[in-house]
Amino acid sequence: MKKIKNNDKKKQSRVDKRPVRFPANLLQPVGKFLQERLAKLEKTKKNIEEEDPFRDPDRLSDNASPDADAAEQFGHTRVLAIKKELNRKIIQTRKALTKIRIGKYGICENCGEMIDTDRLLVYPEATLCVKCQKEKEE
Repeated sequence: MKKIKNNDKKKQSRVDKRPVRFPANLLQPVGKFLQERLAKLEKTKKNIEEEDPFRDPDRLSDNASPDADAAEQFGHTRVLAIKKELNRKIIQTRKALTKIRIGKYGICENCGEMIDTDRLLVYPEATLCVKCQKEKEE
């Protein structure tokens, strides 16, 4: 029986823990798709910001009736909610693009395990596996 040296054990353990990575030829279309999605999200964010009634310059000099003021408040709140969701999606998409660039796409940023490919097909900007995402939401 061959005796394994301590250094060999450490080397073997590092090799075993090395994560599986997606080949570059598979990541290229994903990266292109995410770049296009990012551009659309940023365009949508810009368009929604223009819908904010608080950006109207005539609003400051206008003595609005209570119902007009309520409509402005509702419109502003709606825009803020949509912008918040768009910002979350933009950040998530940028994180996924960064992970592609550094070679860590498809690896959960919390536990380090591979993210299920079915999840990545449905939600390509995912940076957490299903288990870690559920824990985060709880």
